[in-house]
Amino acid sequence: MAVATTVGSGPVRKRVVILGGGFGGINAVTALGKLPVDVTLVDRRNHYLFQPLLYQVALAVLSPADIAQPIRALVRNHPNVDVLMDEAVGFDVAQRRVHLKTGVELEYDYLIVATGSTHSYFGKDEWAKLAPGLKTIEDATEIRRRVLLAFELAERQMMETGTHPALNFVIIGGGPTGVELAGAISDIARLYMVRDFRHIDPSMAKVLILEGGPNILAAYPLDLQQKAIEQLAELGVMVRTGAHVSDVQPGYVMVGEERIDTVVTLWAAGVQASPLGKMLGAETDKRGAVIVDGHLNPPGHPEIFICGDLAHFEQDGKQVPGVAQPAMQMGTYAAKRIGRLVAAASGSDGSGKNEEFRYFDKGDMATIGRKAAVAKIEWPFKAHWSGFPAWMTWLVVHIFFLIGFRNRLAVFRQWAWTYLTFKDGARLITGSQELPGWNAQEEHTGVVTTKPLDMSSPKT
Repeated sequence: MAVATTVGSGPVRKRVVILGGGFGGINAVTALGKLPVDVTLVDRRNHYLFQPLLYQVALAVLSPADIAQPIRALVRNHPNVDVLMDEAVGFDVAQRRVHLKTGVELEYDYLIVATGSTHSYFGKDEWAKLAPGLKTIEDATEIRRRVLLAFELAERQMMETGTHPALNFVIIGGGPTGVELAGAISDIARLYMVRDFRHIDPSMAKVLILEGGPNILAAYPLDLQQKAIEQLAELGVMVRTGAHVSDVQPGYVMVGEERIDTVVTLWAAGVQASPLGKMLGAETDKRGAVIVDGHLNPPGHPEIFICGDLAHFEQDGKQVPGVAQPAMQMGTYAAKRIGRLVAAASGSDGSGKNEEFRYFDKGDMATIGRKAAVAKIEWPFKAHWSGFPAWMTWLVVHIFFLIGFRNRLAVFRQWAWTYLTFKDGARLITGSQELPGWNAQEEHTGVVTTKPLDMSSPKT
């Protein structure tokens, strides 16, 4: 097995390996790029993805390039940073080596693991093909394909037979992702697609959130949870709490013994940490997140830092949530601490090297639809906002945190165009034209396809 080392100016320079090019990894590599260390960033994809806007790609408001940036473009001004498109599959923590999928081993003096999380289907992995989740650009384009295809199939079948299955969209999970997907589906059906079809009425589409817990947006205060329900109701989105999904099948889901027909089922109910956490041999929680100390280290390994969704870090008796803000701050902290440790080891000023990580909570926001959102603001003042003020705040904050001026300009231009003209610029269906469950819907509802094509009576 080949052993690779980072390229540097000499053997005295410490080698830092970063696994994952998300919020934690990118913030870490940006800070480390200014330090006298050699850095290798490893990711199985070549791009950094701004995940909070991924749902807008899934619902055809933005294109993938608007929210993604090549990793190499982000680090081109840091000559001490190498980028490796590969995947970590194991570790030798005693020898301080990372095993890569290609068979290469990377040696490190310090290791930052920020590989995030993936979908959790609670042991029902066969549901993944029927109810895709939303974590990657591939997920987003697949959701876009299914949602748009449902309307296209309904239009075609209406022309051919005079009827079509009910356009029911079911989202399993009432967290921020589920709420955002539900509101966006309602928006595009009622506002953006209603003028584009002649034989169906897209605004008649029904969107349902099934949440197993007692409340949607469980991490938000009760008043904002209620505001979210009210705003969803205004968009025509139905919410059912205490609804535990027992089965997912083509064309329907089961809640206990109740069958709920659906043309598209989406998953937003749970996540689990990257499997790399368990591969480290460290203690993990039930999600697979690594339990870390105040320096973001697994016990006994001060040279390893865990960031983002993969870290189980508690502050003031509560676990810090696995969202973008903590990941960004963790990545920056890990880089600064490595810099201080390197300085102390070389005899330079390493002051502050024992300072522990502390998460600075600025608040949380979730968008619900056009001019609809909720925001729990913690900084620079404390407030609970909903409706248009929360939506505007959400919009400004997300544009600000997009990496790259081109992305900010593209997103702002696309949002402004969509808002003013009610037109989407990315409503493209690519890939298969088969929709899981569509034929099952026909059979269940008794819809047949033997009537002659009738193009004489489009809807008005």
